[in-house]
Amino acid sequence: MPETRANTWADLAADPTFDAIVIGGGINGISTWRELALQGLRVLLVERSDFCSGCSAAPSRMIHGGLRYLENGEFDLVRESLAERDALLRNAPHLVRPLPTTVPITQVFSGIFNGALGFLTKRSRPANRGAVVIKLGLAFYDIFTAKRRQMPRHTFRGRAATFAAWPRLNPKLKFSATYYDAWISHPERLGLELITDTLRDCPAARALNYAELSRTDETILVRDLTNQAEVHVTARAMVNATGAWLDETNRDLLPNGGNARFVGGTKGSHLIIDNPDLLAALNGHMIYFENVDGRVCILFPYLGRVLLGSTDLRVDQAGPVRCEDDELDYILTSLRHVFPDIRVAPDQIVYTYSGVRPLPRSDEGFTGRISRGHFTRRIDGTPPVFCMIGGKWTTFRAFGEQSADMVLEALGHSRKVATLDRAIGGGQGFPADQAALQRQADTLSRRFNVPLPRAEHMLQHYGSRAEEILGHCAAGPDAPLCPGSAYTTSEIGWIIDNEMVQSPADILQRRTDLAITGAISARVIEAVTNQLAQARGWPAEKTAAEITRFRAALHRFHRVDPATLAARDARCDTDQSTQG
Repeated sequence: MPETRANTWADLAADPTFDAIVIGGGINGISTWRELALQGLRVLLVERSDFCSGCSAAPSRMIHGGLRYLENGEFDLVRESLAERDALLRNAPHLVRPLPTTVPITQVFSGIFNGALGFLTKRSRPANRGAVVIKLGLAFYDIFTAKRRQMPRHTFRGRAATFAAWPRLNPKLKFSATYYDAWISHPERLGLELITDTLRDCPAARALNYAELSRTDETILVRDLTNQAEVHVTARAMVNATGAWLDETNRDLLPNGGNARFVGGTKGSHLIIDNPDLLAALNGHMIYFENVDGRVCILFPYLGRVLLGSTDLRVDQAGPVRCEDDELDYILTSLRHVFPDIRVAPDQIVYTYSGVRPLPRSDEGFTGRISRGHFTRRIDGTPPVFCMIGGKWTTFRAFGEQSADMVLEALGHSRKVATLDRAIGGGQGFPADQAALQRQADTLSRRFNVPLPRAEHMLQHYGSRAEEILGHCAAGPDAPLCPGSAYTTSEIGWIIDNEMVQSPADILQRRTDLAITGAISARVIEAVTNQLAQARGWPAEKTAAEITRFRAALHRFHRVDPATLAARDARCDTDQSTQG
């Protein structure tokens, strides 16, 4: 085990008593654990896989107020979401950035009656939303942010102005409207930075990935899934933040098996597309549009690719999911309604991902009407269990704060530290505007004698910690992970040493964007796994097994097959020989 993990287990054995244990290391569990730790409690976070590896790794990568939630009458949720969006733009500007968002409009008055019916009954399926309905929604958006405006107000365009900016949009359009929300480049990294900040600032806090928790008669058993080590711990309160697995976790933890059912999930799938024509057609904007079934879809530039999604399908049981063929067809068909003359070839879909949204249980017929709000339920017992139900990425801090306050009240503690304006990770001291960011990139490029794109890559990934990591890379031999890669071997080494890595997927899918951008190949997988194996002292058999396991999961859940990985290596070789 790496030293930090070994120290954590030794500490648990030496002092197994905690004020609270948070089960589930997704973004909501991390947030609640952080909130409790900052108030001075001794808190343990336990995640059975990697941090932010379930639903938290499969969001639409939007940080947004939720324009369509207004249609459901969820004004408080939209108001809260906009406040949290603005807080993330301030606190994590290296990972969360403004996103101009354009709505294509084909009708004027359509959707008024349907929208009113949906607002009053929460039952109707949305009709095509016309200019009047969209204008009203955007006016509310502007009103909710009027006192702390960080981004421009919305604008409307007629047909001529719309096609001047987006000439390849569907010619049936009559108007467009543009407003601003935000996007997150590396959501898993933000979750990890919350953890590393908290471990630094709160000496009594502990966090474990790849660990499992089970209940015994008197105590709680924590098992290390990497080596089967066990330790018994106690807690005065527990928080169930396992998302889509919440009901299942309650059945395992509660003496009566947890009779109540709180969660009913829906599955969302997304595609990452490498199509230069489509990327150029977006003109730097997200296109926020509705498919023929009334489902809202999104399409926006993402790390040099295009992100397109999503589906919203009911699922009966939590578990790993993939984008199925019918979902792929649905998403690609939706694209043709917006950009009818742009075709996506199969090999331009470089990655797919899917997750189960942990929504409140509902019998609503149209999944888009199910609330994306959140709440916490206490189940009395020894110790009491606080169940976190619902939620979305944008509101993780508020949800964590609200859940933590319930735990604090139960334990007789008061809040000491607020987090609304607390910087996250590399957001501390990050350049305030684009000009300052460019100056910082120029400075790092000169100081460490690296190309400017390399300095920009480091700032965009690590924020104000870029200087520290570039210093680490400069202290010894370093080289690109493979020809043309933005990542280097020393950078990967720093991640292995400092970011609680236990498997190749932790690096390839969650600490870097190698997988999601299609920069992963057979050679990259082997190089990263070998480097991790050397750091962890794995035998050759385990290293080979880890490579096989990761490649199988990449194929099964993300539609990246062995032939695609080999073709990327061949393409890289061709590019190198052409340049040489």
